Amino acid sequence: MKKFFWPFIVAISISLGVLLGGFLVSASQRSQGNFFTNHNKLKLNRLLDFIEQEYVDQVDTDSIVDRTVTTILEQLDPHSVYIGKDLMKEVTESMQGSFVGIGVQYYLYQDSLAVIKPIEGGPSIQAGILAGDRILKANQEVLYGKEISSDTISSVLRGDEGTAITLEVYRKTTKERKNIKVKREPIPLKSVDIAIKLDNQYGYIKINRFASTTYEEFQAGLLQLIEEGIQGLIIDLRDNSGGYMDQSSKILNDLLLTDQTIVKTINRGGQEKVTKAKSTNLFTTKPLYVLVNENSASASEIIAGAIQDNDRGTIVGRRTFGKGLVQRELMLGDGSAIRLTTARYYTPSGRSIQKNYKNGIEDYNNDFRSRYEHGELYAADSIKVADSLQFKTLKGRIVYGGGGIVPDLFVPIARKHGEEAIVMMMKSGMVSYYVFQEIDQARQMYNNMTTAELIAYLQADKKEYSSFKRHLESNKLFFKLDRHKELVMHFLIAEYLNQLKGQKDYYEWLLKIDPMVLKLEKEEGK
Repeated sequence: MKKFFWPFIVAISISLGVLLGGFLVSASQRSQGNFFTNHNKLKLNRLLDFIEQEYVDQVDTDSIVDRTVTTILEQLDPHSVYIGKDLMKEVTESMQGSFVGIGVQYYLYQDSLAVIKPIEGGPSIQAGILAGDRILKANQEVLYGKEISSDTISSVLRGDEGTAITLEVYRKTTKERKNIKVKREPIPLKSVDIAIKLDNQYGYIKINRFASTTYEEFQAGLLQLIEEGIQGLIIDLRDNSGGYMDQSSKILNDLLLTDQTIVKTINRGGQEKVTKAKSTNLFTTKPLYVLVNENSASASEIIAGAIQDNDRGTIVGRRTFGKGLVQRELMLGDGSAIRLTTARYYTPSGRSIQKNYKNGIEDYNNDFRSRYEHGELYAADSIKVADSLQFKTLKGRIVYGGGGIVPDLFVPIARKHGEEAIVMMMKSGMVSYYVFQEIDQARQMYNNMTTAELIAYLQADKKEYSSFKRHLESNKLFFKLDRHKELVMHFLIAEYLNQLKGQKDYYEWLLKIDPMVLKLEKEEGK
């Protein structure tokens, strides 16, 4: 397979995996008490001293300590986790909602660093960097013709706010080299992908995680949609692994009435804390839908649970992840940290939606496979619920605890003729890389097209589908695509829109065939 920007994808995946650790409660100090008795602490310290002083070979005791901390936390629960100091900076930037850099999306394309597109509003756009540019050097450091790690790229392109970097750029469209000076600035890491008004007059807001800026982004989007006269709202929390609990509570203040319960937490001592809505009355009466799936976790489940238990709206999709543990972040003094579970959370009706983890982490992490094998992802009546864990919503509807939020309106994963695998493949980085290659061969032509012209051109192009099939086959991937040609082309067009236009055009096109959006539109039409 040709090398495309896997390091970026892996870094994002690692960050999201850590976020799935649960609800984050900021803390700058350790909690009261000790992790171990003095005797056990002394034993561990002596063991490390013996290894450093007496062991036959030189060993990295730092790595031993890291593994020891990880092993200890694994004995507690799946969401108490250790974050090494190398990863901590990246995770912190993700949760703060910004980093300092030049603001470009890029691939390691063939032997060079190629710009997919500069980030809107970032310093690279202002400096004149264009999509398709190759960054050959940064402050005279060569970035082409060799293997470059993502760490190297980050260390070169990022830096202190206000500092300048000179880039040597090759522009393929004009076949010229030029030096461009870019001043590093804070680059927002958006947690709200889009807020748009759909053809059915409903607003649609996609939240990818809950960072420190999420509520600010959400409210700005909602206010704009209200000005546009939306008749209802869809909040998309699919594949949202969570983050800061306070951000989900603030969002619910815009959706619930004053004094309606948002969430309850109970700590080790049995103390219960109830969070109630302080309503802004911003969006409390019109229809509301929340889209969820098996990867919607933690703070996403707070929103889904509160909306369902207060009978405020309809939960659409598949049973959520089942994450009901609260973590506190505790710094260990060397730049690393742990996220330690300090409480459990309960929905307004009293449900604990934390799924069982008593059979070990491996079994816990295989839950998705278990759901798949039991048919839960395809049929609502295959969802496992405990009849003994029945609860009632504000209006008396029966809901269930025991692991995740069960949706009010079930939408299965596509199963017809292997369509599920096709959809997963079409959402992969391989499609993005292919589209970049195609655009790069005729960028000037594509740049001159309007959105409507681009869609029409790709729909009429009889070679596009065949070209994509050949691309897959050249990478030893053989899918039976022909019966899914229309679906494949829809996703290909979506990626062209993503790279050439923007998030608005991308989402408007992609949502036209979204099963959950189509399902709720059908329900509204009844």
